[in-house]
Amino acid sequence: MDGTVLIADDDRTIRTVLTQALTRAGCRVHATGSLTQLAKWVEEGRGDLVITDVMMPDGNGIDRIPAMHKARPDLPVIVISAQNTIVTAIRATEAAAFDYLPKPFDLPELMAKAGQALSRRPRRRPDPAPDAAAAAALLPADGVTVMTGEGAAPGAPLPLIGAAPAMQALFRMVARVLNADLPVMIAGEAGVGKTMVARSFHDLSERADRGFAVLTAADAGDAAIAAAAGRAAGGTLVIENPVGFDSAAQARLIGMIEGWESGQGADRAPRIVSTTGPDPQADVAAGRLRADLYYRLAGVTVAVPPLRARVDDILPLARHLLTRAAAQGLPERSLSDEAAALLRAHPFPGNVRELENLTRRLALTASSAAISAAEVHEALAQSTAYGVPAGLGGEGLAQGGQAAASVTASPPPAGARLSDSVEAHLQRYFDLHGDALPPPGLYDRILREIEKPLLQVALDATGGNQLRCADLLGINRNTLRKKLTDLNIEVTRRRKLM
Repeated sequence: MDGTVLIADDDRTIRTVLTQALTRAGCRVHATGSLTQLAKWVEEGRGDLVITDVMMPDGNGIDRIPAMHKARPDLPVIVISAQNTIVTAIRATEAAAFDYLPKPFDLPELMAKAGQALSRRPRRRPDPAPDAAAAAALLPADGVTVMTGEGAAPGAPLPLIGAAPAMQALFRMVARVLNADLPVMIAGEAGVGKTMVARSFHDLSERADRGFAVLTAADAGDAAIAAAAGRAAGGTLVIENPVGFDSAAQARLIGMIEGWESGQGADRAPRIVSTTGPDPQADVAAGRLRADLYYRLAGVTVAVPPLRARVDDILPLARHLLTRAAAQGLPERSLSDEAAALLRAHPFPGNVRELENLTRRLALTASSAAISAAEVHEALAQSTAYGVPAGLGGEGLAQGGQAAASVTASPPPAGARLSDSVEAHLQRYFDLHGDALPPPGLYDRILREIEKPLLQVALDATGGNQLRCADLLGINRNTLRKKLTDLNIEVTRRRKLM
């Protein structure tokens, strides 16, 4: 690797590590903790590549990129930042950054990006060598991850944050197609944040000052569709879960889109963003979604990963949500190490929505500023049917100043009745509280935990046919529909609301 790299980061550790790595790779390096100094070097004609942080004591690194490109149009800039939000990725793309990497980043990945940027630069006379003392130490071991003490911005407008590769891929995709004249389909499980991603396609785009409307299956008649299109004129129309629309409503949507495609009111046509389950093509194959509607909606498909696919984002996201809750008037809370470990081990079947509800509950109910593991146990037991994750039993957890009893109850033997399994789960829940009793309202909480998986399994068994499912359960179909809404059971793959 050959060339001169300018580094701007207010974290001395990061400056040192990058200087060491790039020097050992054959580069000359100038490093500073000031954007003002960086701008001076650029204006003097130094550097073949810039690596800059975003939040610096004397400004914002992304804001400085246009000036650098004006002075040096062919100078590539790599942005690194702990502000791991979709906004940062979009702003870096709009500023024509060569690339954007979230902190913590893998050093080999950054070195590869730097090599790509330098290889595309025209040859130029080498800059003066930097102070040799800056490159005295040895290169860290392969695979090192550069860490930083910075956190996600407390005021981030959207809780779409994450350094996990899956989320960074999502951010880059959104940034690339944000202002493209293409319909977007956002696919993912319930609770992953599809609605927030859909909203970001409007709020962060060039259409932000124009109309915005949301269309759902509950309101999909001719008049409602026309009214939503009118409200979204020139802006963005979000179609939530088109699989849930009946065939007549899907046909009306196709007719509306065909009209815009043929030029009827094209000047007022909104951009269409739709949200759907994790496998829309399976919905097409099963006949739940018309193929001609799917191909009109899926100009670009953006997949939002489930929370279990980005485990390393759970704690930063939880802390962000606690900070946001405090900004909204709830008590300020933090996570104890034991509580953080328990959160990280939880599977979060409800994804980010479940985590948000959990953090708000903990902000309200925690007995002190630091949320304890026992309080996380209790909150999880109230909201899900999952037991204590393996390896994180009740040993050593504090409950009212006393150690909680062990909750590693033996599972019921093979062939045991359902009531035996329920009893074992309930006993584990009571044991968690030691000598104290669980919070009031236990009866309704337990019935709700049993009801949701029952409805989900019954829907799967009947292929998503609500009438057959209601008959199987022995309840009225309207009652079933209300329960599906109340329990937030979303139509996915083999289910269809009729």
